[in-house]
Amino acid sequence: MALVPCQVLRVAILLSYCSILCNYKAIEMPSHQTYGGSWKFLTFIDLVIQAIFFGICVLTDLSSLLTRGSGNQEQERQLKKLISLRDWMLAVLAFPVGVFVVAVFWIIYAYDREMIYPKLLDNFIPGWLNHGML
Repeated sequence: MALVPCQVLRVAILLSYCSILCNYKAIEMPSHQTYGGSWKFLTFIDLVIQAIFFGICVLTDLSSLLTRGSGNQEQERQLKKLISLRDWMLAVLAFPVGVFVVAVFWIIYAYDREMIYPKLLDNFIPGWLNHGML
């Protein structure tokens, strides 16, 4: 039952997203105090979707490692449902929202940085965290 590099990568990505979420929530920004808080930003919603998706990926990998060779039909059926959920979430939420957020952000950023990411935010959000969220 050796771990495959893609499984280790998924765990690393999940931990990365969780650490970014924790750091993001620790930052005090004026926009967090207004209606909607962080949830009004599509980049934050995408970050949460990606973290949930990679959590499901890690859960699927662990389930497949633990049920491999057991021959239990119920476990195999549950694993197939989990794989279907993972595939659905990738096709419907994670990939489309992720591509849309990155494309729109960088297009608007290239057109007019102040419109989407004012220089004032550099005082609140470090550069590494901004790039990690996208």
